[in-house]
Amino acid sequence: MLTNSSILITGGTGSFGHTFVPMTLKKYNPHRLVIFSRDEMKQWEMAKIYGHDERVRFFIGDVRDKDRLARALHGIDYVVHAAATKIVPTAEYNPFECVKTNINGAMNLIDAAIDQGVKGVVALSTDKASSPANLYGATKLVSDKLFVAGNSYSGKDSTKFSVVRYGNVMGSRGSVIPFFMSIADKGVLPITDERMTRFMITLEQGVELVWHAFEDMVGGEIYVKKIPSMNIVDIAKASVPNSSHQVVGIRPGEKLHEQMIGYEDALYTYEYHEHYKILPAIHNWCEDPERINGGKKVAPDFTYSSDNNTEWMSIEFLQTWINQYRDKVGKI
Repeated sequence: MLTNSSILITGGTGSFGHTFVPMTLKKYNPHRLVIFSRDEMKQWEMAKIYGHDERVRFFIGDVRDKDRLARALHGIDYVVHAAATKIVPTAEYNPFECVKTNINGAMNLIDAAIDQGVKGVVALSTDKASSPANLYGATKLVSDKLFVAGNSYSGKDSTKFSVVRYGNVMGSRGSVIPFFMSIADKGVLPITDERMTRFMITLEQGVELVWHAFEDMVGGEIYVKKIPSMNIVDIAKASVPNSSHQVVGIRPGEKLHEQMIGYEDALYTYEYHEHYKILPAIHNWCEDPERINGGKKVAPDFTYSSDNNTEWMSIEFLQTWINQYRDKVGKI
């Protein structure tokens, strides 16, 4: 599907884009891969890596600007929507800006994609969108709903929209692992709450989930990757061995445990070998055999939370991963 196609990724200079671009170029050899983002310096730095590759193009723009999006999407087959305001405290203290990017930007992309005849859009979501407790999560829940409903606007034979949802991306810029490593010399790591747990996923797994969504989607599905959980204290021990810890309390908007599928979604959720799929409740799409595609319906009281997970990541595994990718942790 993606082979020899034209692909655009919004927010493409971020952590996800830096992994999606080389993996997709290698696997699918697209005709054109456009990085759409608003930071010219990040594009300048990224262009140094791909400047010799005629398949890779750069387009300055903001998802808040519908006209600019329409221009960028001309001739594009598939879109990965990775642009977002996503740091929880930043969103709490700058709510208007978060809404403009995460909600208004989603609306602009949906309209522009339909108008330009884009075949498919996969939007990146977050565990914080399930039963949200902070503004970032709330805006991403709205965004998810918009992309699901976008299939009603586009019609059966036009643009398809789906969503992928996953947890804490290991080693990504602004995440906890590079933060702990950056203050290792202090010898004391701040722990919000010793009970706190988080889902853990690699960027490569996130990219593969997006690929799967493009291949599988009929429209309106939310794909949830099965991934391990980890306790925050164990993350600290793996990041900076032999450090001491100081409990500092949960920050505004933080949850003790993250959730990717809540009780409310269980009625529409199906299980597969490596993921779950939340089907749309609207238009009875949750009963569509093509969307179900061999899945097994979960129990009515099912939830998928980082504290009730059946799979856990060990300190030793994370240490091995950090040692293998130390040069890249927090850099992209």
